[in-house]
Amino acid sequence: MEGNERRQNIIGMLKGSAEPMSGTALAARLGVSRQVIVQDIALLRAVDKNIISTNKGYMYFAPDMGKFKRTFSVCHTDGDMRDELTCIVDNGGKVLDVVVEHGVYGTITADLQIATRRDVNEFMDRIGTETSKPLNILTDGRHYHTVEADSERTLDIIEKELKQKGYLI
Repeated sequence: MEGNERRQNIIGMLKGSAEPMSGTALAARLGVSRQVIVQDIALLRAVDKNIISTNKGYMYFAPDMGKFKRTFSVCHTDGDMRDELTCIVDNGGKVLDVVVEHGVYGTITADLQIATRRDVNEFMDRIGTETSKPLNILTDGRHYHTVEADSERTLDIIEKELKQKGYLI
């Protein structure tokens, strides 16, 4: 299979998957190495394909025009991370990303795509087992989340809950 055909297959697989797909899974399905997939993803992203990399794998991201988004500036300890994320998803939000403003490196953004309690638990399990630390450690707990929801009212409820819990800056 030629490179262009393989990259089109990658886009098709990602579009057809409701869940992120790991580089290893894509490589196995296409009969190539994971490194080839990483290179293909980089090439696809360079020509502006909507492919994002999450902590669970690659996803095709097509913006949903019927959704509303709001960025929340928050601060909390590592011990409050599960509670903060659960607060958002339990009230109907989807945490699209985490952003920190670093004094030297500038803006650092990581895609999260956390929409359910199961997603929260999987993310927290990874945080607990990996040697890496959450991005908010770089900024003494201060960070931003872009949250997506079906309505402005839902975002208002999330904002109110985050404020009541003391997470909102």
